[in-house]
Amino acid sequence: MRVIYLGDVVGTPGRLAVEAAMPLLRKKHKADLVVVNAENAANGTGLTPEQYKKLRDAGADGITLGDHCFKKQQIASMLNRADERVIRPLNLPPAAAGRGVMTLHANEGNGPALTVIVVLGRLFMPLPAADPFATVETALAELPQDRAVILEVHAEATSEKVALGWRFNGRVAAVVGTHTHVPTADHRILPAGVPGSHAGVPGTAYISDLGMSGPPDSVLGRRVDRVLKHMTTAMPSPFDVADGPALVSGVLLTIDDRSGRATRIDPIRQLVDNNTLKDA
Repeated sequence: MRVIYLGDVVGTPGRLAVEAAMPLLRKKHKADLVVVNAENAANGTGLTPEQYKKLRDAGADGITLGDHCFKKQQIASMLNRADERVIRPLNLPPAAAGRGVMTLHANEGNGPALTVIVVLGRLFMPLPAADPFATVETALAELPQDRAVILEVHAEATSEKVALGWRFNGRVAAVVGTHTHVPTADHRILPAGVPGSHAGVPGTAYISDLGMSGPPDSVLGRRVDRVLKHMTTAMPSPFDVADGPALVSGVLLTIDDRSGRATRIDPIRQLVDNNTLKDA
């Protein structure tokens, strides 16, 4: 099973780039599934039902959200519907709308199953969240042992992401980080035999951050002048989404159908221009 997992979609430029790129990336990488974090799609903060539908129509099999999951309140009713393929972090309070786990099936529902779990980090994050380590332990205990699982960690602190990677090494197919919008160069298959790691054999792909899908000539997707005004004067300034061509960032995960473990992780970083992909 080949899974494309794309990082935080930022504003209209990011959404349009992802929508244009998905069919091209599917063909190029012979992908079975595409998962997209879209928590910044609505002008940089949140996701609307209309944007969700556009991403799904363009080819996203599943959509994840992070700390901005409820910034557009109209998405709450969609999050509560089990037939929709959109989830928010699992470790939010029990009364929060929506779910934090979804299962997708490759080949239009006829292929192998993939479960996606999203958790929020607790270091430097604004939303109150339960212990992500304990939350994932409970979720995994309720899933079939041979099920392929991707854990998305939406967190600010790299140390927290790395720790979750080691904690679930050998127990999930991949641990991928989101939220900080800058792609990291630490993608690899985690080794077995590391103290504190559960892996008897390797098979968990890891990356600290997938990066964003949005305009690269920006400050994390926002207009440079707006951010600089605030940072150099301390005066309020609207952090508008930047204009210009957008890139698409993420990874291609190759997962063994029988073991549910990853065999490869390859970075994706492509500019989208006139319905063609260019290396960024």
